[in-house]
Amino acid sequence: MRTNRLASFGSGALIGILGGLIGLGGAEFRLPLLIGVFRFAALEAVILNKAMSLVVVTAALPFRASAVPLAAVLAHWPMVVNLLGGSLAGAWIGAGWAMRLKSATLHQVIAGLLVLIAGALLFGHGTTGAGGPLFEGGMQVAAGVIAGFTIGIFASLLGVAGGELLIPTLVLLFGVDIKLAGSLSLAVSLPTMLVGFARYTRDRSFAVLWKNRDFAFLMAGGSLSGTFIGGQLLGVVPGAVLLPTLAGLLLLSAIKMWRYG
Repeated sequence: MRTNRLASFGSGALIGILGGLIGLGGAEFRLPLLIGVFRFAALEAVILNKAMSLVVVTAALPFRASAVPLAAVLAHWPMVVNLLGGSLAGAWIGAGWAMRLKSATLHQVIAGLLVLIAGALLFGHGTTGAGGPLFEGGMQVAAGVIAGFTIGIFASLLGVAGGELLIPTLVLLFGVDIKLAGSLSLAVSLPTMLVGFARYTRDRSFAVLWKNRDFAFLMAGGSLSGTFIGGQLLGVVPGAVLLPTLAGLLLLSAIKMWRYG
């Protein structure tokens, strides 16, 4: 039992460190571990991942308040509302799809989305927001809703916060600073995840959360600790080495997910 507890907390901490090193919660690395190592069924793993992501994202909001004041986030509320206009609907629809898909198909969908995250890490994470917004006026609003809808589906299918896609979207579409984008992404992620989570409560697989509550609590605690440590180490490992390495890990995970299907 002690070994299992150490494995739960330790793996969560490792995932948190990986995520913290690149400014994310690490859920994209947690999901393959839940399926490949801890042997949860695909939908059960997504639900567990969603629950733990909610804990990490909720804790991250006050953690970031010292770096990005709440007033700065509130001042950009139109951007948050714009993305939520699509992401809430996407989260509900994405969770519905996940519950209807056959396990083999869900594994393959997860594999494809992990490849997408790997691409986002390689090509979107270095964006700083030095330029202006990509669109303005009605075009920007329409693009925000479409982007939010897509990200909402993505977040529900994987049980992640979606920061790996939200941050580049905020930087490129709205032209905000990368640090502010990190906090704004949390403001979008939390309600989006709650909607997806509410949708999952309608499926019998949701019982996995109660049956494995100790496991989920320990792994979430490890993820929180690891995220803090990873944040302190941010910049120690050069991005030119770190991002390709993490993208490679995701690609390997995607191959394994596809084989599960």
